[in-house]
Amino acid sequence: MINKPQANEYPDYAINYVNKVDTTDVLELLDELKESTANLFISLGEEKASLPYAPGKWTFKDTLGHIIDTERVFAYRALVFSRNNVPQPGFDQDVYINNTDFNSRTITDLVNEYKAVREATLFLYRSFSEGQLLRLGTASGYPITVRAIVYITAGHELHHLAVLKQYGY
Repeated sequence: MINKPQANEYPDYAINYVNKVDTTDVLELLDELKESTANLFISLGEEKASLPYAPGKWTFKDTLGHIIDTERVFAYRALVFSRNNVPQPGFDQDVYINNTDFNSRTITDLVNEYKAVREATLFLYRSFSEGQLLRLGTASGYPITVRAIVYITAGHELHHLAVLKQYGY
């Protein structure tokens, strides 16, 4: 079990992500999300998945691709900080989205990638000792602990799922 991080373990911008996690077992939540998120995106079907979820918004495929990219960045940061303290650069989601074409892929392919990334993330996060979870690193110029990254990983996905729910999905 990974205890919820204290407010001084992550930057202010991440408070909403951390607060979205309302369970004492964040790893179980990440495992449950693997299936429920995959099912949500598969249920859209190919045609709908290629459409924006609302006018002027990303497509469903872009949204899932963003979740995948972000999880990879978070997992890498957690790995680096668990091993040493090498500062990590910022992550500009718009640069990433603008330099890929998730819509050229099938939703099934993206869902399979999402599940594979999540499985790898879970193996990594489960491998951390208590000492590693408390290690502090710097990402985007802000101090952050490994355990905060674990919670932010889950909270980031919950944020995007809440946005989709707000639009009726």
